[in-house]
Amino acid sequence: MKQLLSVVLACLLALPAGAGDAAEPPASAIFIEDANVELSEFLWKKRPLVVFADSEFDPRFVRQMELLTAREDDIAALAERDVVVLTDTDPGGGGPLREKLRPHGFMLALIVKDGTIYLRKPSPWDVREITRTIDKLPMRQQEVRERREEAQ
Repeated sequence: MKQLLSVVLACLLALPAGAGDAAEPPASAIFIEDANVELSEFLWKKRPLVVFADSEFDPRFVRQMELLTAREDDIAALAERDVVVLTDTDPGGGGPLREKLRPHGFMLALIVKDGTIYLRKPSPWDVREITRTIDKLPMRQQEVRERREEAQ
């Protein structure tokens, strides 16, 4: 009972993380809880970060969502890298995300802008690890170079 209460409290505390300074992107702008979303919607526009679990109470799912929403700076870092976080906690739903990625229990997957599945992880990752991985991508490095050139 104590564990369930702590999981519920953790979920509730993670919700208002996007509320705050208007200059920061709202958390709702990058978090999508729709199992029926098509990855093709994000092709060449966004980098989907897909979080799967068999239940919204899975401790690894709860931990991953805490890591993603804990700090407004982290949400801004994800938004800066064109990340959109897709969550699916319904294993029986059989949506297009599950059909394409075939998760077993908890899974974190990073899809790059060209639609390639770049990363699959069976455990939660913090935003620092995710952003460092994205920053190593050739397309991301090109985006950074172009932004620097535009700023000059």
